Order: sequence, then C-alpha cells, then structure tokens
Amino acid sequence: MTKSKWSILFVMGMAVGALVVSARGKNPTNAGPEDAPIRFPLPPPEPLSAAEELKTFKVAEGFEIQLVASEPQVEDPIALSFDGEGRMWVVEMRGYMHDIEGKGEDQPLGRIKVLSDTDGDGRVDKGTIFLDGLLMPRGVMVWRDGVIVAEPPNLVFWRDSDGDGKADEKTIIVNNYGTRGGQPEHMANCPTFGMDNWIYSASYGMRVRFTGGKWVSEATRARGQWGLSQDDLGRLYYNYNSDLLRADVVPGQYLARNPNFLASGGVNVKLMGEQTVWPSHQTPGVNRGYSLGTLRDDGTLKNVTATCGVGVYRGDLFGEEFRRNVFIPEPAANLVKRVIVDEVEGMLSARNAYKNGEFWTSTDERFRPVNCYTGPDGALYVVDLYRGVLQHKAYLTNYLIKNIKERKLEEPVNRGRVWRVVPKGARGAMVKVQKDPGLLEHANGWVRDCAQRMMVERPDAKVARQLEKMVGGSKNAVARLHALWTLEGMGKMESGIALAALGDGDARVRAAGVRLCEPYLVPATREDVLPGILKLVDDPAAEVRLQLAFTLSSIPVAEAEAAVVRILEKDGSKVLIREAAISGMRGRELEFLERVIAGGKKAEKNLVSALAQCVMNERRGARVKRLLDLAAGQEKAVRGMILEGMAGAKTRVGQGKLIFLDERPGALDELMRSHGELAGKVEERIAWPGKAGVVVPPPPRELTAAEKIRFEEGKAIYANVCAACHQPTGLGQDGLAPPLLDSEWVLGPPQRLPRILMHGVSGPISVTGVQFRLEMPGLPDLNDQQIAAVVTYIRREWEHGGEPVTVEVVEKVREQEKGRREPWTAIELLKVK
Repeated sequence: MTKSKWSILFVMGMAVGALVVSARGKNPTNAGPEDAPIRFPLPPPEPLSAAEELKTFKVAEGFEIQLVASEPQVEDPIALSFDGEGRMWVVEMRGYMHDIEGKGEDQPLGRIKVLSDTDGDGRVDKGTIFLDGLLMPRGVMVWRDGVIVAEPPNLVFWRDSDGDGKADEKTIIVNNYGTRGGQPEHMANCPTFGMDNWIYSASYGMRVRFTGGKWVSEATRARGQWGLSQDDLGRLYYNYNSDLLRADVVPGQYLARNPNFLASGGVNVKLMGEQTVWPSHQTPGVNRGYSLGTLRDDGTLKNVTATCGVGVYRGDLFGEEFRRNVFIPEPAANLVKRVIVDEVEGMLSARNAYKNGEFWTSTDERFRPVNCYTGPDGALYVVDLYRGVLQHKAYLTNYLIKNIKERKLEEPVNRGRVWRVVPKGARGAMVKVQKDPGLLEHANGWVRDCAQRMMVERPDAKVARQLEKMVGGSKNAVARLHALWTLEGMGKMESGIALAALGDGDARVRAAGVRLCEPYLVPATREDVLPGILKLVDDPAAEVRLQLAFTLSSIPVAEAEAAVVRILEKDGSKVLIREAAISGMRGRELEFLERVIAGGKKAEKNLVSALAQCVMNERRGARVKRLLDLAAGQEKAVRGMILEGMAGAKTRVGQGKLIFLDERPGALDELMRSHGELAGKVEERIAWPGKAGVVVPPPPRELTAAEKIRFEEGKAIYANVCAACHQPTGLGQDGLAPPLLDSEWVLGPPQRLPRILMHGVSGPISVTGVQFRLEMPGLPDLNDQQIAAVVTYIRREWEHGGEPVTVEVVEKVREQEKGRREPWTAIELLKVK
C-alpha cells in the first residue's frame, strides 16, 4: 500500500496504492482538502530539451550520464527490452494522462518502437514502429523473432512473418493479464525472462513459458507493483510505491504448495526498513504534499511515494563494488537511488549507498525515471517518461490538481528520453549475442541471460552437447549454473546431468542440481535419483540444505522424510529451511510432527508450533483430536509448543471458524490442568455435539441463479483486480495487503465493504487479530454492479457463509456517501452497522 502514489500506477499497472481521486475529475472520491495551499510554491517549470535536462543532473562521483534517445525518436517510454543485436524495443504509452481528466487513455495510441544505433556512436539514429494501435501497453520482452507485449487483458507474442519490420502475426499467451485500458492500477506489467526459463511479471499471480511447442501458465506468487529484475542466481527483485525494495529469496512457487501453511520468510521479503529519499530540489508536487510529514522543512520529499522499476546491476563496466547493487527510480522525487544488497546465509538485506544523498538527482521536475536496466554494453540504462503529470486521474488529490494547474504541468506530453550511465571516460562494448554457449562465461549478466534465452528459444543438439561439457568443465560457477538451466529450457536436461551437478564444487550449482532432479523423483525413476540426493543431507552449505528441504519434503517416502528430519535437527531454527520443509508436507503435517517428536532430539519450538497450526488449518476433526492426544502425551515444554500452534498464536489463518469434532476430546482435561490458558484458547476453536453454548450452524443457503451469476462475475473481477495483493487464496501479503480469509471486515456488516471499495481505507486497522497500517485506495473504476459482484464473491469464497450483496445495497451506500472525499478509518467503519 502507499501514501501518495503518483507514479508507479501512473505508469501502467502497479498493484496497490494509496492515491486519491480528484474532486474535479470523473471519480470524485478521496480528494483530500478542497483548497489546501501549495506548500513551498515554486514558479512554473519550463519544459527542457534533452540537452537542457542533462545539465540539471547530478550523479555520483566518477560517473557521467549520456543521452541515448529522446523525442521524437521516442515518446512516453515506460519500459524496454534489448535484443541480441543491441537494439532497444521500447514501450510507448502515448495515451497516458494528456490532462488531469485522463484524456487519451481510451485511445489506442500505444506503440512498440525499435531504436537502433546504426553508426556505433552510442546514440540512437534510427527508430521504426514495430507495432501500433495498442491501448495502454505495459511491458515488452524480446522473444525469438518478435516480442512479448503486455496489453491487458492479454499477454501477446507478436512477430513479423514477412520481414517488413512490422508485426503481423499475433499469438495470445494468456487473456487474464489485467483488465483492458482504463485506470492503470492493479495491472500486470513488465514480463521478464527468469533464469529458470519461466517468464514472470510484476503484479501478476501467474508465470508462463513456452514448452513442448505451446505456451503454458501456472500459478505463482504475485509480486510487486511496477517493474521486475533478477540477480545472478535468478532471485526476483521488485518494490511497491512506498516500499523501496523487496525480493523473493527462494522460488515463490514452493511456498504456495501448502494452503495449510502461511509461509512468509522467503518471499516478498522486505529488504529495507529506511524509506528516505534526498531530492536535490524542493518537491511540492506530490499527491499528499499537504500532509504534515510528507515534506521536510526544506520542502523536499522525506520518504518514497512512487518507487518503481528496480534494476539489479549485473554489468561489467562499473566495477566489482557495484555488482549486485540495485538502482531504484523515484520519479516523484526526480531521482534514482542506489542501494547495496548484503547476504548472510541466504538472507538478504539492503542499505543506502550514500548518507543523506542519492546516486542521481535532477532539479528538473519533469525528469521521471520509471525503469532501470543493465545494457548489452554493461552500462546502466534509465527510462525517463519526461512529463509534468505523473499521477493517474483516478487518484489525484485536490492539492495535486491545484499544483498541476497553477504550475502549468499538463503540457507538453509525448516527450521522453532514455539515458545511459557510465564511468567517466568509459565506453562499454555493445555485445552482439548469438546462440553461443561461450557467452554464458561473460561477465555481463545481461549477455548471459540473452544467450540463454536464445538457446532456449531454438534448441539445437550440437549446442546441447557443448552445454553438457560446460556443466562439467567450465571454471566459472555462474556459467555452469546458466548451462544447467539452459539445458532444462531446451528440453535437454537428463537425470545423469542433474546428478552430476550434485558433486559440483560450488554450492549454488549443487543446489540447482537438486532442484533439477525433481522431475526424476516420481515413483518410476525415484530409486535411481533419490540416493544421490540423500548423500547431500549433511552438505556444509546452507543453500544446499535449503533446497533439499524444499525438494525432499514433497516426497512421501520414509527415506526422504528421515532426511528432512536430519536437516531440521540442524537447521530447524532457520526460518527459510523450516518453511521450506513444511511447504512440501500438505496433508502430512501431523504424521511428520509425530516423527519429529518421536526422534528423541530436542524439538524446535517454531517447527512444532507451525506443524500443529497446519493441522488446525486442515480443519479435519479426527486429526485435530489425534493432535490433542499427541500433545497430552508429551512433556510440558513440547505440550506447550503444540498448544501454542493450535491456538493460532503464530498465524492469522483460519482463526474465525470452529472445527467440529465427533465428541469431546478426552485429552482436553489433562491439557487444561497443565496449560489452562493455551488449552482454553484451543477449546474456543473446537466444538462437538452437546458443547455448551455452541449450536452447529446450518450450511449456508444455496445461491439463487442470479446470485451465482453475480458470484462468478465477482470471481473474475477479484482475479484481475484484487488477487495480485490479497492473493487467490485470500491470505493477503505481509506488508502489503491484509487477509480476506475469515476476516471480520469481509463477514461483518455488508455495507462496510462497498465503502472501502469506493473510498479506500487509511490508517491502523486490525484484521483477524493482526494490526495493519493501510493506505488502500478506493477503486473508482468499479461500478455498482461490479462492487456488488466482488463483495458477493469474497463473502462466499473460502468456505465463507456470508450473505450475497445486491446492487441495490451498493447504490444506497453510494448515495449516502456521495459527498465523501476522504478514505475511511477503521473507527468510522466500525460505526457502520
């Protein structure tokens, strides 16, 4: 969530933001004070040419900034992708916000343009339109002889079949990639080719790949708002408007395997606590600039409000000190931040590279950096939207509208630049990439990624043999890692190659070898592969043991489970390894807990409690009774661990429903005597026939035909608008969105939810016993029928039994609150009965 939000969603599809709506615009909600004075007023800034803008830049010592392209060669750029020839394929969102009413966004003005430097002087001198007529496009990725284009609701592969330089062949990859046109919030964006050969996107809960001659997709964790990047190990980095940097330190699909377990230690990991920025000039034109604390006493933005487009630097031009640094645009503050990423035993953290300063700042208010990339020459490339109006119309405050009008920021539009940062006096060589395994040795991560992609796109037997030799013969561990994944992407991975990688001298390669063995752990081939994996159980490297926990925990055989127990005896206190193990044990948590306790070793508290909580979340009465019997038979300390998990002290999942047992559990009396308070909390969560004060609730009534139609409509809206943050499971995301599953706000008075969807909610709010501080926006693009549909859906999904909500109820709420301009607070909403 966020504060003032006037960027990431400005630019195409970020996921959630706490912006506000213009009282003068088409969606008059959440507009803030009617006539707040402009703080630190500045004279209207003159639009600058690229050469003039360059003079406003201040960059860190030892670097210089060079212009690569500017209007009219490129207009309203928001994202780019380099091809093997070094050409830039640029997304132009030319329909975005021509004025504060959003003129232009309903017109198919977007384009994909190819920019080339034909004379090698480092400046673009040729631009051709590959594809036009796009409605608010949000990303591009080079693929084979064309590009993958994000134009919600579709992710599309476009190619030029006749060689005239124009796209003429269209293949829809998926058709649930956001919603068509309109408000750019909650939109999938920036497709990115990962080291594991899957294509990931920001703000999208699916991943896609081309395999077996067709496109396939599967669920993953939704991540970030705008922009996506990866490091040399394929770990994904992203951010939210008011949250500088997050990462998936483990593959997110693993932690989505077990719905009984809310894993959070390895995905959406917050890398930075400090969110300060240090602009080089006063920045009055931020959406919440009227709020005390948004601006410092000197008029500069204090904390980030529009961060987006992270880029992990993986080039070979800046020097080792900068490798794995992350560069983060903050367009509301007209700057690019550099942060240093540290790693300790697989856990990542980040810190500002400069004290009270930034890598790159500008005094030009129209400098709007929105995406960062490592280029084929090892330089850092930055996409500059260059405009005055950044915030989308749906979230403009009266304050920002006033600033825009008084300071004449609506014009001009359809400008834009691409900049390159290099060390002073340096000129990186623009590498042209072919299907050459030798390029996997290159020091520039972009070159390696491009070479891998090109080999995966067109598998070749000769290349595969070269890659096999590289796996065993290259002295470069990262090259060996790329070679393994390239073989996997080509469909040339064999069990023998994966097993051989288990003996590699580099822990990262051994870990990849374990992961690549997984397809061969099905019963038919398990006996050939499993023994080799089990030999690594005592591997000295934590990353190998982590991967073993992920891989072995999903294999329901005694040898694999015994190996996981051994790993946990050593590493059970480490959150990543503990969660990795539990993530693979869906439906087997109780049996594994029995095994852990029977082992005779000292049980790790968090492991025992988490396994017990999983059994409760499974909601099967016979197994809960068995768990109570198990607890009663343990010594006091272990008994307390089990009860703590059962009481739900460690999670917010599933606490709102009673679990029904066939009879009163006999173990309860013994547990009450030793752990009265904890056992009492457990008793509150269970029921049985004849329990005093408990009436077995009847099943929710069957929906009528019309209500079923409304439910299905709401399901589609939720998938496209809400699931990126609240997740398809309704579990939400720590630091971003609270859970909807069993939420008292979802199942309480139905008139509250339409108010939240119309106007948003701000400030502290308790959800299933957990405090969140939210800046959730309203969704002004949803009409009354759509609001009724999505509210009906979430009140009936996930075993909820709430009554559906009618359009008439929503219409009444809208009429009652038609004059409201501010988001709701929890205190106000609680008064709604």
